[in-house]
Amino acid sequence: MEKKMGKSERTRARIIETSAAIFNIKGYAGTSMSDLTEATGLTKGSIYGNFANKEEVALAVFDFNHRKVMQLVQSRVEQAANYYDKLLAYIHAYDHFTRNGFPEGGCPILNTAIEADDTNSLLKERAAKAINKWKLHVQDLYLGGIEKGEFKKTFDPSQFSLSLIAIIEGGVMIAKVTNSQSNLDKIMKTARYLLDQVKV
Repeated sequence: MEKKMGKSERTRARIIETSAAIFNIKGYAGTSMSDLTEATGLTKGSIYGNFANKEEVALAVFDFNHRKVMQLVQSRVEQAANYYDKLLAYIHAYDHFTRNGFPEGGCPILNTAIEADDTNSLLKERAAKAINKWKLHVQDLYLGGIEKGEFKKTFDPSQFSLSLIAIIEGGVMIAKVTNSQSNLDKIMKTARYLLDQVKV
């Protein structure tokens, strides 16, 4: 039985959900307290009654946005019948997200990594942890495919997983900055080519 949220928990959840797109579009530096009060309909005091500062809201929002993306990716991965299709599910998912504007503002890892690189160590660390978790998951799928005889051990597992992630995230970034789905299509073909290099 699911535990019922208390008033404070509901308020925190409301602040996170209604701020999610704002932070993902405007970034940490570009999001003001007036943006948050306007979106949530709460006072500044009410927001600070639930979060110590704007940075704490931003960290919670990053977790929320990243979790939404990963839940959808994971559902696609779990539906795939073999390891090749599971890795292909990552490529298709990010292609689908970019075409459909999900989540609003784009990939939270990419957005946060670019903005927080030299400006916010806590957000940078949160994005780095998300990438490392993604890397481990891709690596596990690659190793699982090798064990099942679906993949050749063409690459070091760490090299393979980081390369696939870099191609996907780089493609999303280039498509976004050039406003060109065609550019993403070309780059995603390269991601599939990398995957085909390890297929038995």
